[in-house]
Amino acid sequence: MKAMIKTGVTLALIAAIAATALALINSVTAPRIAAYDAQVIQNTLAQVAGGFTVGEAQESDNVSVSALYALTDENGQNAGYILSLIGNGYGGAMTIMASYSPQGALLDARLLNNAETPGLGKKAENPEYMEKYTNKDSIPLKKSELSSAEADSIGGSTVTFSGIAKTLAYGSEYVMGLGGK
Repeated sequence: MKAMIKTGVTLALIAAIAATALALINSVTAPRIAAYDAQVIQNTLAQVAGGFTVGEAQESDNVSVSALYALTDENGQNAGYILSLIGNGYGGAMTIMASYSPQGALLDARLLNNAETPGLGKKAENPEYMEKYTNKDSIPLKKSELSSAEADSIGGSTVTFSGIAKTLAYGSEYVMGLGGK
């Protein structure tokens, strides 16, 4: 009985020490991680802004749109919007930052947080991957709507392609619903 109590107390002490160490490490790293995440967002906003001025973030109560940023040209006129979109891919939830014209045309997009498969769905993190969605009359939702070279580039990651396409198309509809405000 004494051996069991001694073992229990020893395990409790080890757990308490480990928990304290993790709490201390978290208190040191959490601000740095938050600063890094904020910098990634600022860099991505600059990349997808297309040379326009990015306004302040406006929070959204929409499930798929977590934030909205207005874009203005050099005259202060509405040049479009950047949306922080939440979609679903093969690996689960993913965050996409996309810019749209006031009429809802996709200008540029970047895949941020995701858990897609390395070597397949992770290719969507490359800016070149998003070119299959931009500069089109409409966002391609099916592999058959792509050129053969583009369709070959998504081989093995159809769920990722479809998740990104649906999310970007939703963003386009959302911007069209804003009516250029």
